[in-house]
Amino acid sequence: MEGDSVTLHTGVRMKQKEKIRWYFNHTAIARILGDRGKICTDVQCNNGTERFKGRLKLDRKTGSLTIRDIRTTDSGLYDLLINRFITIQNTLKVKEGESVTLDTRVTKNPNNSITWYFNDILIAKKITGDQSKICTDVECEDGAERFRGRLKLDHQTGSLTIMNTRTTDSGDYKLQIRSSRFSIIRSFSVSAAISVKSTPAHPKDFQWG
Repeated sequence: MEGDSVTLHTGVRMKQKEKIRWYFNHTAIARILGDRGKICTDVQCNNGTERFKGRLKLDRKTGSLTIRDIRTTDSGLYDLLINRFITIQNTLKVKEGESVTLDTRVTKNPNNSITWYFNDILIAKKITGDQSKICTDVECEDGAERFRGRLKLDHQTGSLTIMNTRTTDSGDYKLQIRSSRFSIIRSFSVSAAISVKSTPAHPKDFQWG
């Protein structure tokens, strides 16, 4: 109701080096730039944009945005952009034939839409709100059969497990998560460089006769 407060939750835990930006109808209204002490809201971010002057509060730990004393003119599209490129252990190494899980590290939310890419090729996705609508690899994109039958997608967290890894699985994996809650688009990029080592063959025994 008008005059109340509303909080737009990100569902993540911020890291010191991350940058976030909030937009209202594509105009910047709030941001955190890496150092949690460097926070600006509204007119501090974008000169001349005074719609929310003195009514915005940013959570330093999560990036969630609270709008106080809401008005009918606050209705619109709120976008959240998080520059969150995570390298898992810098280079995540796994032996050929083993399984590896790329953990999104976000709060569980089955209503999120989840999309995974391998070297910019779509390999897995889940449609918002329907856990049964999960596709992996060839079901997502014709011709992308590299991972046929070897992908498992967690429908709550979006984490992706690659089973029976191969050396050809080495590369960059990126994740995009979108949510329609409060008409917010939430996008996260997770980059995991995976290097798969082949298992050396055992030496054969020779008999000299």
